Order: sequence, then C-alpha cells, then structure tokens
Amino acid sequence: MNYLVIVLLIGIIILIHETGHLLAAKLGKLPVRVFSVGFGPRIWGRLWGETEYRLAAIPVGGYVLPDIQEPEEYFNFSVKSRIGFSLGGPLANLAAALVCLFILDITAVGFRFPTIFLFPFRQLADLTGQIATMIPALFQNPEQLSGVVGIVAAGGQQSALNLSKLLTWAALLNINLAFLNLLPIMPLDGGKIVLDILHGLYPPLRRLHIPLALTGWALIIVLMIYVTVHDVGRILGFV
Repeated sequence: MNYLVIVLLIGIIILIHETGHLLAAKLGKLPVRVFSVGFGPRIWGRLWGETEYRLAAIPVGGYVLPDIQEPEEYFNFSVKSRIGFSLGGPLANLAAALVCLFILDITAVGFRFPTIFLFPFRQLADLTGQIATMIPALFQNPEQLSGVVGIVAAGGQQSALNLSKLLTWAALLNINLAFLNLLPIMPLDGGKIVLDILHGLYPPLRRLHIPLALTGWALIIVLMIYVTVHDVGRILGFV
C-alpha cells in the first residue's frame, strides 16, 4: 500500500509543477492548447476559453501543451513571458513544500505566530540549502543518485507512512523537483531561462534552442536509464 501512496504522491507533485506552468502561461498571455491531468489517451476533456482541460488514461502527473504550431513561434512571445512560464513550475513546487512544512509545524507546535510566519520559511531555506550543497556531490558520486524506482522503493519500505512522514516526503520531493528543474541544462526550466536571457541579449542565439534541447534530452534519458538500472540493482542486492 505504501508503494501506491508514494507513486500517487509523485504524480500529484508533478501535477502541481505543471499547474504552476499553466498559471504562469495564463498570467503571461501565452496560449495553452492542452492542460492534461495524467498521460496517455484522452478519456474526458472540456474546452474552456482557448485551452482544453483533459483527463488522460494514466492518472499520474500531467503536462502543459502551448498552442504553437512550430517551435520558432515560441520566440514570438516576450522574454519576460517565457521566463515566467519556465519559473511557474518550480515556484509552484516551492509553494507546495511551504504548505507541507506549515501543516507539519501546526501539528507539532500548534497555531502560533512563529509557526505561520517564521518556521516554514526558515525550514524551506534550510532544506533548499542542503539540497543545493548535495547536488555537486551527487554528480561526483553518481552511484548515490536515485530515480523514481528508488524513491518509490524507499517510501514503500517505511513501516508506517503516517501523515507526518507523508508531508515530510512531499516537502522534500517538491523542493528536489523545483531545484533540479532550475539546473541550467536544456530542456529543464533552468536551461530554458538561461537561453531566454541570452536570446534577449542576442536574438540569433535562439537557433541553439533545438540542438541544445535534443542534446539535453539525450543526456537526461541516459541518466534516467542509469539511475533506474542502479536502483533496481540496489533493490535486488546486486549493487
């Protein structure tokens, strides 16, 4: 049962990330063709304004599909709107982590002024700082990396996944997803932000968008395969 809970939690956190992108797109006047809850075949959908809100067959995570026909059309929107769109996902995850920490503090020490205005922000800053210092070490020691399989396995092995542990997991996963997406690597949000800033300074650099995105996707796929194989090996006792 714990494994299913962790899988659903990961899906909700991804959906929060994509909802952040959707809200940022609406605020930045970027047209969105589809906002999907889940992946795979469409089982229900409703057109609201210019956006189809869709429920897909695999109810884990989701995605935002901008309403553009060609990749080049993306650059017709302002640099500010594009950067805001990229920031929307990570900021939504940080906000969700803050809510989780707020609830944890309320249940632990009660509803007091420091609990509302001080503790959650301090904890968020501390956890973000810890994750930031760990990232370089992980790249130096890739055997410590873990993917979705490893996260689900670690969460599923919890003897009692109560509300406190679940909120702690949710806060940590939200912060991790936000921070990793802000790494300056295409096609992650951080890589898009860096390229958009450079494009604003020197427009011809936009021609690098597709080559960098394809290269980044190749590296991410290789890394996902590596961490998945390593996670499975660790679970089976081969590593």
